[in-house]
Amino acid sequence: MKTTWKDIAPVPTSQEFLDIVLSRTQRRLPTQIRAGFKISRIRAFYTRKVKYTSETFTEKLQAILDGFPRLQDIHPFHKDLLNTLYDSDHFRIALGQLSTAKHLIETVARDYVRLLKYGQSLFQCKQLKRAALGRMATICKRLKDPLLYLEQVRQHLGRLPSIDPNTRTLLICGYPNVGKSSFLKGISRADVDIQPYAFTTKSLFVGHFDYKMLRFQAIDTPGILDHPLEEMNTIEMQSITAIAHLRSAILYFFDLSEQCGYSVSAQIALFNSIKPLFSNKLVFVVINKIDLRKPEDLEPELQEQLQGLLKSGEVEMLQLSCATTEGLMQVRNAACDRLLALRNAEKLGKAGTTDASQATGRLGDLIRRIHVAQPLGGVTREVFIPEAAKNKMKYDKDDPNRPKLERDIEEEMGGPGVYNINLKKNYLLDNSEWKEDKIPEFLNGRNVYDFIDPEIEAKLAALEAEEEKLTAEGFYDQSDDDVEDIEDVEIRYKAELIREKRQLIRNEARMRKSLKNRAMIPRSRKSKNLSEMESSLDALGLDTTNIAARARSQSRGRSVLRGRSEGTGDGDAMDVDRPMSLSQRAKSRGRSQSTNRRDDGVTNEAARTQAERLLKLGQKKMNRMARQGEADRHTPASLSKHLLMGKRGIGKTNRR
Repeated sequence: MKTTWKDIAPVPTSQEFLDIVLSRTQRRLPTQIRAGFKISRIRAFYTRKVKYTSETFTEKLQAILDGFPRLQDIHPFHKDLLNTLYDSDHFRIALGQLSTAKHLIETVARDYVRLLKYGQSLFQCKQLKRAALGRMATICKRLKDPLLYLEQVRQHLGRLPSIDPNTRTLLICGYPNVGKSSFLKGISRADVDIQPYAFTTKSLFVGHFDYKMLRFQAIDTPGILDHPLEEMNTIEMQSITAIAHLRSAILYFFDLSEQCGYSVSAQIALFNSIKPLFSNKLVFVVINKIDLRKPEDLEPELQEQLQGLLKSGEVEMLQLSCATTEGLMQVRNAACDRLLALRNAEKLGKAGTTDASQATGRLGDLIRRIHVAQPLGGVTREVFIPEAAKNKMKYDKDDPNRPKLERDIEEEMGGPGVYNINLKKNYLLDNSEWKEDKIPEFLNGRNVYDFIDPEIEAKLAALEAEEEKLTAEGFYDQSDDDVEDIEDVEIRYKAELIREKRQLIRNEARMRKSLKNRAMIPRSRKSKNLSEMESSLDALGLDTTNIAARARSQSRGRSVLRGRSEGTGDGDAMDVDRPMSLSQRAKSRGRSQSTNRRDDGVTNEAARTQAERLLKLGQKKMNRMARQGEADRHTPASLSKHLLMGKRGIGKTNRR
């Protein structure tokens, strides 16, 4: 449960809030839109900007709402304390206004995103964006007062002490100037202001101390005056809230000397007035300033009234003097002991409940968890105490014949840092001379740790006998081929078959994948005769005389060269450095020369005109939609100048 409020994030003012959100939007989505862009791109950009601004507003407002405590989820003490200090109605209204603003901003963003879907131009989309951000900014500016109020609450909450309502607590209360703060400063390290006038303490102060290895907290409350609850101010209501809700031991302070400015009768009347708040709590009447006046010095009527507070048996009287520190720690220890006993009794079910059967049931559940072992057969085992324990001499530091402790030996041998304890002197060995021996790792060529087992000799002898038997039977003389089992041979054979089958499947899958998108053409269809090529080109209106002559000359030349090289044996068919003839060199140069790309592949002038018309027709749509093409000049998107030109000035921020 949250008991400290120091981790609540600061709440910005409305103007700071607006600057944070809009600056973040401008950094995240700088304007990069031109009039020539596609309308869908313009709509998407401004839609994204409106959505991002709305999400940023929502995220910041939700963080503020989550940072503050919810009154229905915290301890009643903290809830009433918040109500006393800040008025819970105002607190709820401020948080409610932030929640309402968050929903309004989400609604504005949703409406304008719907309008941006049908924007017809850059100007229209930009104006819709400006209207959306303007309405969001107006909603944010209306949060000026709630944000300012929540920041003040946050600052005051951060200064409040951290109070745990469920830990061990001593609560100090009473009239002003009776010595409450002096007692807190005497038993803890709390930095409490102590002055000789009333109402020095205006808020709750907490001090911590340790008692019996446990941490306690002591709370100093402001002074209370004896008047109706409706007339109490904020300072007094803090004390009433702490007394009513904290599970603690109440220390009600009395000043019998009346130096506080209030009579003993008034102090007794205040005790009776707030006594209903002490129900189910430990109550102590603490008499302070006994160095000035003790209870025995009071008038008989006052003594009788004071004793009347103790008649019920639930209230205990303690006495101290904070000025002379007489009885200071005794009061603290007595209150802590009683508080610990009460808390332990409540845990065991013996107190803290009005149902006796429920308390018995809880105690029975606890007892059932404890198991006490008893001997079988009903045997009663008497208590046995060894004689050595009975005759053991009681340790007395002043007795010269006392048994020496290790600390005494240390002091005799020079003290800490000089004396080094011998851990081997208490070893139980057959020979006391062995205590200082170092245990070797190897002895006579053998590992010492192998001989830790007491039956190691017998086990080694059995192993050696088994080894000799196997050697005599010729177990180690057999070859590997004879020892190899037939099952191992079958396993290896089957594994080899599996590997071959797996490789075949892998090759088949690889082949199937490579041929999946490839046309399967029979080899007989791949080769074409020269006559078929001539007839196809003649049908297209092309002259095939030169092509046919070149094909026949090349085929005849290759056969002549091949026959010559095979007949003479002085040439190599793969020799690429053979000198070329003049006609061959001319043909190769002609092939490398570039052709007219405008006329290449076009049979006549009509076909070329048709191709040009189709090209212009395809470009017509791109020109009408004003889209960027390959030949368009590229204009880079501009970035905001204030993001790239150094620090911002003090000028206006109306550019958003």
